[in-house]
Amino acid sequence: MSSVQSADGTTIAVDRSGHGPALILVVGAFCDRSSPASLAATLGSAFTVYSYDRRGRGDSGDRPPYAVEREVEDLAAVVAAAGGPAFVFGHSSGAALALEAAAAGVPMTKVAAYEPPYTGGDFPPAGFAAELAALAAGGQRGAAAEQFLRSTGAPAEAVAGMRSSPYWPRMESLAHTLPYDITLCNGGVVPADRLAGVQVPVLALAGGKSPEWARTAVEEIAAVTPDGRSQVLDGQDHGPADEALAPVLTKFFA
Repeated sequence: MSSVQSADGTTIAVDRSGHGPALILVVGAFCDRSSPASLAATLGSAFTVYSYDRRGRGDSGDRPPYAVEREVEDLAAVVAAAGGPAFVFGHSSGAALALEAAAAGVPMTKVAAYEPPYTGGDFPPAGFAAELAALAAGGQRGAAAEQFLRSTGAPAEAVAGMRSSPYWPRMESLAHTLPYDITLCNGGVVPADRLAGVQVPVLALAGGKSPEWARTAVEEIAAVTPDGRSQVLDGQDHGPADEALAPVLTKFFA
């Protein structure tokens, strides 16, 4: 592990592996830099892969108040540490962050985004991020995690299964960052005005088994970005298998 300093002085923890052009992985909710380890290993034969803890997670610091702009600066610091313009892949809220960073002019060569949660009318109401923050700050991390999961459409029985699983404590430990994920997603609406200014090629991806909003969102992203395209991965859902995702990323970034 190494670390970089973001513009506001926050320390961001970074792992580096593999050989080749720089590729930065940006994770989503309930994830830290260890989460894409198998994908990083798969991609490491073609790329130098950088996985990092988004602020508030793992070994990275945090500095209130939260703003999307601070996370964009964090990603910019990782790009700079990687040597300049890089390939960037983001998943879920990490995909929303990657797109916002591209729109803000963070040096990238290409950006791929898998199912940023632009869910349209199904997005939680205004105030939900603040509600989750209050729960986490009050020590009710499990309640915050559960409410977030229910907001994504996870059935009650699935949430109950997660609560009894061995990885639930890790999910609770990241509950204070869930408001960040909510804030990144622009009220569930594709930020078409900002994405229209993206100056690099964009590949927007969705799974064929995912809800309709995911395919609708990536089609809109492809339509509003000047050099955008979309692709649906047959048989995949919000958590795509490495063997389905890695070849698509390798081809796009080659």
